[in-house]
Amino acid sequence: MNANLKVKIHNLVTSPGVYLMYDKFHHIIYVGKAKNLKNRVSQYFLRPQVGKVMKMVSEIEDLETIVTRSEKEALILELNLIQTHYPKFNILLKDDKHYPYIAIKKSKDPYLRIARKKDDRNSVYFGPFPNSTSCYEMIDILNTIFPLRKCQKLPKKPCLYYHMCECLAPCINDINSEIYDDLVAKIKRFLNGDNKEEKQALIAKMNKLSTNLDFEGANRIKKMILAIDHTNDIQRVEMNDRVDRDVIAFSSKEGYVTIAILTYKKGILLGKNTFTSALIFDVYDDVSSLIEQYYQNNELPSEIIIGDDILKTKLEASYEETKIIHPQSGKLLDILLMAQKNAVEGLILHFQTARLEDDNLSLIEKLGELLHIPSPNRIELFDNSHLQGDEPVGAMVCFINGLPQKKMYRKYNLENFKRQDDLLSMKEIVYRRYRRLKEENKPYPDLILVDGGVNQIKAAKEVLRELEVNIPVFGLYKDNHHNTKGLVDVNEKIYPLDNEQKLFFLLVRMQDEVHRFAISFHHQRRAKSLFASPLDDIEGLGEKRKMKLLSVYGSVEKIKESSLEEIAQLVPKDVAKRVKDKLDEML
Repeated sequence: MNANLKVKIHNLVTSPGVYLMYDKFHHIIYVGKAKNLKNRVSQYFLRPQVGKVMKMVSEIEDLETIVTRSEKEALILELNLIQTHYPKFNILLKDDKHYPYIAIKKSKDPYLRIARKKDDRNSVYFGPFPNSTSCYEMIDILNTIFPLRKCQKLPKKPCLYYHMCECLAPCINDINSEIYDDLVAKIKRFLNGDNKEEKQALIAKMNKLSTNLDFEGANRIKKMILAIDHTNDIQRVEMNDRVDRDVIAFSSKEGYVTIAILTYKKGILLGKNTFTSALIFDVYDDVSSLIEQYYQNNELPSEIIIGDDILKTKLEASYEETKIIHPQSGKLLDILLMAQKNAVEGLILHFQTARLEDDNLSLIEKLGELLHIPSPNRIELFDNSHLQGDEPVGAMVCFINGLPQKKMYRKYNLENFKRQDDLLSMKEIVYRRYRRLKEENKPYPDLILVDGGVNQIKAAKEVLRELEVNIPVFGLYKDNHHNTKGLVDVNEKIYPLDNEQKLFFLLVRMQDEVHRFAISFHHQRRAKSLFASPLDDIEGLGEKRKMKLLSVYGSVEKIKESSLEEIAQLVPKDVAKRVKDKLDEML
């Protein structure tokens, strides 16, 4: 830290405001807000930092502050500055556009259209819809069922829609205003979730066409009925209170966080949005920042449902006009669980699909260069699983040219296992694997990766020396937050992946696969021997809370992989900690 920066930090005020960090080129690299500027900014330089924060701090050469009258003013200013300068260390929503509305244009002959903004006083708006697809599907259904005009500029003669009975043809007919009023009222009712009348009318029409042997026409009506059913399925959770609300949950893993936002309009679920971003600071700060950016370009609902008291407090400070609710029971809790499940699935999908378009061969070559070994085209990864020493198992997965080769996966029952001796289990599965390859004179892999630290590497290499087999062995290195940061060798040398994001995603997918394979095998074996659950006998975790967790995550293994903050969205924090502590014993 240079002398100029020290002086500025020393003289910072304790007021709320915004701070801007500059690099040596005087580019803004980060914008943040603070309730107390002095305390917040000083933390960057007084506390030891890791990962992205450490890299950012190393680049800071200067700073500037803007004092505001309140933390809320600071929030608004922060968002405006981020969207003006796009600093490289700020997390940003990739899709921050306005979401679409269905608008009924009020004119002599009204019509439907898609709108991105509510800026026309002569239109009635419905939405916004969380994505364009659902909005266009809905307007297609409406245009088919209700014979409003389809052309924004009236032609001189009727078009095909008139001959299909989907338009009243105001181009040649003078339509009574009462007819239009009735159609608009029906459309509003339909958009508010009441479409039973239209569906029954279509069913009757379909049956009549079928009776008259007009099967082509009947099939067209059938597709419309199916489209309505599809819309109803999307809106499967309906609240009778007709309140506009957003339901927000998050899931974090390996330095990334996904937030899921379920959007309800007049009590009807219109759809969801999920956003995944790299974590920069504390998960609560980053999640609240993503939420604040979302509402910079989207309407605030009457209610926001959130599953965390810390986030609830942050949102209450930012949005005084909106009711923030952390439900403990009832239907609001049910839809919160659905949002949490969407967040979990969204994060899993991100890691499964991220960088799939990358050239795996070039990444494998880069891995070899990083580790100073020949290109490891065939990689084998090992993991083991048990719960407090019970039903121990081992697993090996194989990747060739960056792709899983499931026919080459192997499972190991560890009968000679010493209770809770993780190193001994690693020795046993490595020994059994390569003794067999040696006896059968089959080729060895180019690289072995173990999901553990230096002791796991030493255990594997000890067995290989005993077998007189020479294969490079490295471990997947994790930081204090259990996030994968790089690789480590037997001499404790770390090979970081901070600047190798593509390779990072490839290795994380490999790591997730061996962990999934080991855990699923352990689960199968344990299920055969007893019906007990690792969630049993946890203080404060009764059957209802247990089922709540399992309904969101699907398995104990997925709960184990989740963070304490994430689990605390569903059960009290002290209970979440006991769950996390017990499951962390399950290796």
